[in-house]
Amino acid sequence: MIKITEAFVEDIAKIQEIAHITWPITYGEILTAEQLHYMLDLIYSDEALTRQIQNKEQLFYLISDSESLIGFIGIEHHYKNEAITKIHKIYLLPETQGKGYGKVVFNSIEKLALENNSKELLLNVNRFNTALNFYKKLGFEIKETVDIEIGNGYLMEDYVMGKGL
Repeated sequence: MIKITEAFVEDIAKIQEIAHITWPITYGEILTAEQLHYMLDLIYSDEALTRQIQNKEQLFYLISDSESLIGFIGIEHHYKNEAITKIHKIYLLPETQGKGYGKVVFNSIEKLALENNSKELLLNVNRFNTALNFYKKLGFEIKETVDIEIGNGYLMEDYVMGKGL
């Protein structure tokens, strides 16, 4: 049984713990160790997460199974003032892969999006991330290719993927 509950500032350490477990596995063969460390600090520092949560830049949710915390998501409804829910972050522990949890989480995101009058889901995925195939199986399609400068000379080389609701 998967449980998805809203996360608050007091849950930042839990979000950081999952990020620090999943990122090296997800991006270890794609990014240099320096870029990985830089991005984790940029996106998951106490300050960055506090700002995102307190200013409601993203809504964070913790994902648990019957035994423990297994992941988190960060989403934004009304992205760019449109009927779009943007999935900024979705990370599940590696040992959950292949158990159907990802599909359950995406179904929950779709439900939240529809409750907020969204007509589309959007997400960015690194062009070399193996999750690309999973997103395609869920009905996401590549909408565009983007290179996003994030400082220190680093780029995020992503596909923007979308799925109509």
